[in-house]
Amino acid sequence: MRRTVALIAVVGLLLVGLGATALSILAARDDGDAPNTERRSRPPDPAARVAPAPGLQPFYDQVLEWTECGNRECARVQVPLDYAKPNGARIELKLLRVPALDQAGRVGSLVVNPGGPGAPGTTYADQAAYAFGAPLLQRFDIVGFDPRGTGQSSPIDCLSDADLDAFLASDPVPDTPAEVAEVQEWSRRLGEGCVKLSGALAGHVSTVEAARDLDVIRAVLDERTLTYFGASYGTKLGATYADLYPSTSGRLVLDGAIDTNLDSRQLSLGQARGFQRAIDAYADHCVAEGDCYLGADREAALERITDFLDQVDAKPLTVGERELTTGSAFYGIVLPLYNEGYWSMLDNALGAALEGDGAALLQLSDLYSSRVGDTYTDNSAEAIWAINCLDDPSAVPVRRIPGQLAAFRKASPTFGDVFAWGLAACAGIQVEASEQRGPLTAAGAAPLLVIGTTRDPATPYEWAQALAEQLRPAVLVSRDGDGHTGYHQGDACVDEVVEAYLVEGVVPDGPVDCPTA
Repeated sequence: MRRTVALIAVVGLLLVGLGATALSILAARDDGDAPNTERRSRPPDPAARVAPAPGLQPFYDQVLEWTECGNRECARVQVPLDYAKPNGARIELKLLRVPALDQAGRVGSLVVNPGGPGAPGTTYADQAAYAFGAPLLQRFDIVGFDPRGTGQSSPIDCLSDADLDAFLASDPVPDTPAEVAEVQEWSRRLGEGCVKLSGALAGHVSTVEAARDLDVIRAVLDERTLTYFGASYGTKLGATYADLYPSTSGRLVLDGAIDTNLDSRQLSLGQARGFQRAIDAYADHCVAEGDCYLGADREAALERITDFLDQVDAKPLTVGERELTTGSAFYGIVLPLYNEGYWSMLDNALGAALEGDGAALLQLSDLYSSRVGDTYTDNSAEAIWAINCLDDPSAVPVRRIPGQLAAFRKASPTFGDVFAWGLAACAGIQVEASEQRGPLTAAGAAPLLVIGTTRDPATPYEWAQALAEQLRPAVLVSRDGDGHTGYHQGDACVDEVVEAYLVEGVVPDGPVDCPTA
């Protein structure tokens, strides 16, 4: 999904409120009971491995070689760079498996995707103990994969680390001719850089191609139907799979859903509203707690945040040899809004920044883009641009952005300008997708679950309602609450519905409304 900061163009939809890297850093590793990985040897299932086209059969016939990686299991699978040319170039995808704790009662493989686009699914699976409930950990092998162009699956490269630092720190709301020119320059450099550093791969990281990869993964896991949990952008990937492969689409959960019928402007407006709801809720909570560091009421709190961003725009805060710019300050503020449990981190980081110490807020910004120390642990900040702009290369020329500001400021008085300027991000793309997909319906697929949270900042609740209407076999599960995504967020109602569906195949009779936890 699109993230709109420093021209990344759309606010990222990363793992359950934080990026996969951030989650692994903020949580101490606890794998629980060691799984019993002893499993019966079984030959490949011919019924699971029938390719949709004869030229693809060699890919569906692959036998995975699982090797130990830490206390996990890892494998690689080959897929065509271009599905229209299966005899041409190939790329490799990285898989990571966390075996079911109860091998005797194992249901099968649950393939998972954390969103982004660009977040590594292997990290998501590696942190399964935090992302999924006991029933799923007990009964499923949790299998994560890095989608093509991300993580360790032929990662796309568009900028040097130094240039990426500068790009992420650039002003997301240009207010001088020089800053407007910088917006255009970064868009051009991203587009040219992806092609120069990644070659043909730059034109083959689309969601449709990732969904085709997902079917190869299903087959080589010897699963006749796909069992899948996708969060954020992972809902778009899952919906695309169900539309492309309805006969092998099994139990799919799409959590934090995206309305796949919206164009980039509509998506950005929706996210502007979503993040305004989130910052409003955060401000209200701060005030209700008493002695709020931002002010005595919501209006005062939001004004304090806006004034702070303006001050940092005029004079960035020095943090060692770096600076907290308005771009990185924005990242640092929005990151904790993904999960109500992280609001206290925002209290501390923003409170310190208001006193002139931007270190904690810069650290949150770094976590958002998977920057740890002086390096990036994955390429998610580049992959999100490459994937989003390949899926939808439309862009608003910078000269027309001022005409968009009124609508975006109405949607979000606090963040509207940032989202409006993000509309220009894809202007520099140099490639076209080899295949586009029209409106998704998933006609003929098995019933699937779509989850929406009423005050989700990154994927507004209205999007889940719309996707459930578009996918005819879908059942909407609604969570009344704050934060991004609904499963494993402390709502027993949502958790019970999801786990009964995935483990036992129980499909709700109709829409499920879960009350406030």
